[in-house]
Amino acid sequence: MTAPIVEATRAPALIPETPAFLNAKVLWVRHWNEHLFSFAIERPSTFRFRSGEFVMIGLPQEGGKPIMRAYSIASPHYSEELEFLSIKVEDGPLTSKLQLIQPGDELYLGKKPTGTLVLDALLPGKRLFMFSTGTGLAPFLSLMRDPDVYAAYEQIIVVHSVRRVSDLAYHDEMVGLLAEDPLIADEAQTQFHYIPTVTREPFRTTRRIGALIEDASLFGHPVRGEQKLNPETDRAMLCGSTEMIKEFAVMLEANGFDEGSNAKPGTFVIERAFVG
Repeated sequence: MTAPIVEATRAPALIPETPAFLNAKVLWVRHWNEHLFSFAIERPSTFRFRSGEFVMIGLPQEGGKPIMRAYSIASPHYSEELEFLSIKVEDGPLTSKLQLIQPGDELYLGKKPTGTLVLDALLPGKRLFMFSTGTGLAPFLSLMRDPDVYAAYEQIIVVHSVRRVSDLAYHDEMVGLLAEDPLIADEAQTQFHYIPTVTREPFRTTRRIGALIEDASLFGHPVRGEQKLNPETDRAMLCGSTEMIKEFAVMLEANGFDEGSNAKPGTFVIERAFVG
């Protein structure tokens, strides 16, 4: 599932400057399959964000304002580049063009990142579960590389559910991303757990996240502790499909969890900007 880095095959596509957004150069592009790709852009010196936040990304369009969409930042807050994970939509206003970018091209970058999938929106706890589907993995790629997360929790568990094996972006790189990171390599070796599941193709785990929670199989080795989600000690972050987020939010609240925000931390958080 390792995908090659795209090489530039034409002159860079530069875009006009605008006071509303920053111009940022594309550093690399990686296509995972026909539906999914990652890319990174240069980080402007003035750009600050918290791990887990999102920002607007876009391109110009003829005769109108730039087309901008919200994208979770997949790199940690200290990274020198800004990394993103995106779907490809053939007739999508933005992704139909965005999927064609190459190193050297320019994109528009919003100036004000924001979001609730951040440590500040959660109360202290022992286990942090990050439940994701599809490209909802992106903010958790940021958080799982943040030393502050390992200082705040005893265990960090990333659960990623997709339909096909090839949709497991970063599957082969996941452990390497942490093992080669001097800031969190030692902590991640004992605290981090990655649980991928594929629902429509053969794989070692083929059940939906909800089923893994219901029969407690999610809490087997290597995850340590209680065989259920406990609002006293567990914290949860949700990112992915609207259906999954709404379903899990109801389930968590029924089990005593309360939704947190930047203004009032709670025991679970969702990114409402991505939920219809």
